Amino acid sequence: MTAATEPTDRIASLDIVRGVAVMGILAMNIVGFALPPAAYMNPLAYGSEAAIDFSAYAFNFVLIDGKMRGLFSFLFGASMLLVIQRAEAKGESGAATHYRRMLVLLLFGAIHFYLIWFGDILFGYAMVGMVAFLFRNKEPKALIVIGIMLVLLQFLMMAGMAASVRDLAPQIAQPGASPELLRQWNDMTAWVRVPTAAELSEQMALILGPWSGIAQNQLTKHMFDPLIFSIMFGPETLAYMLFGMAALKSGYLAGQWSDAEYRRAAIRGYTISLPFYLLLIWLIFRSNFGVVALMTYSMAATVLIRPFMIAAVAALVILVTRKGGWLTQRIAAAGRPAFTNYLGTSIIMTGTFYGWGLGYFGQPSRAELWLVVIAMWVVMLAWSKPWLERYQYGPLEWLWRSLARGPIQPMRKPATAA
Repeated sequence: MTAATEPTDRIASLDIVRGVAVMGILAMNIVGFALPPAAYMNPLAYGSEAAIDFSAYAFNFVLIDGKMRGLFSFLFGASMLLVIQRAEAKGESGAATHYRRMLVLLLFGAIHFYLIWFGDILFGYAMVGMVAFLFRNKEPKALIVIGIMLVLLQFLMMAGMAASVRDLAPQIAQPGASPELLRQWNDMTAWVRVPTAAELSEQMALILGPWSGIAQNQLTKHMFDPLIFSIMFGPETLAYMLFGMAALKSGYLAGQWSDAEYRRAAIRGYTISLPFYLLLIWLIFRSNFGVVALMTYSMAATVLIRPFMIAAVAALVILVTRKGGWLTQRIAAAGRPAFTNYLGTSIIMTGTFYGWGLGYFGQPSRAELWLVVIAMWVVMLAWSKPWLERYQYGPLEWLWRSLARGPIQPMRKPATAA
């Protein structure tokens, strides 16, 4: 997310990569905004009727899903470390600065999840970020080793879930399966299986109903989901934050490597990860998007290979944007107020698709959603640079900074700076 540091002392490559991440994450989140929840993992659940829709699913799976979230997490770890280091360089308490920021972010995440959209990541980032602080003084090699161990732990957790679903599948297929087994199956596979007509009708009615109904549902049926998801995906998120710290300390995310080094890093990352992802998507299509296959290949197997592609994406972005240009400037500008762009996107997208807004939920196909994504990218690129020419921070960055630091922070740039 945003580093919330002094705007006159920024690392350009962090802003550029962050801009790519905040734009790219919408390419996957758009499915969660516009279609029933299970469609995110399973294209048969809703919104896929033509070959182009399944092609859009495959493209996202191979190149976007999890990579932009992971890139966000890398950058969050790097930015967090920068804030701590700069606070300590000014004689302030790095711990106090960090934990105040995380507590305010926790509040933003709760507001986002309960009152705006169920796909929040801020709450989990704040929870995990409090733990990541403990590793701030580790050397890059130690951070990478610990991160690898956490990735392996995340894989074992996901593989265990997939094995449980695999073992349960033949039991619920038997005639006369007990209601308890059916309930267990439905709970474990709700996010990956095709919903029943009754479930789909209930989901559509909720989202296309009044905002009060959505908020009540989040505050009651899903009250503990932010905490559960923080724990469920905590090892991987923490690993990525530690990788981000290591990448900053080594100069990787700071743009300090040579072109040849970034080129090798990108080639190496894609050479390792791309064939693996292509194999997984082939296995998923061959299974006709079976529940066990999705749990195994999409949720579990990708954990092991995803970091390689995330690192490759970062290297490629830094490499191709080194010459600058108007588009690079716009992307970097979008990355500086990434917090505002992230939450602002949730408000605009729910306003577009939810019943309290325009009510287009469930209407576009998966491929058509790319038109919405591109339109939102244009908005991000259009407003961020002019805003930052006048103001020091994005609106929510300013609010986050002010709440975390106590006094209200100056917003407008001094006249001489303009």
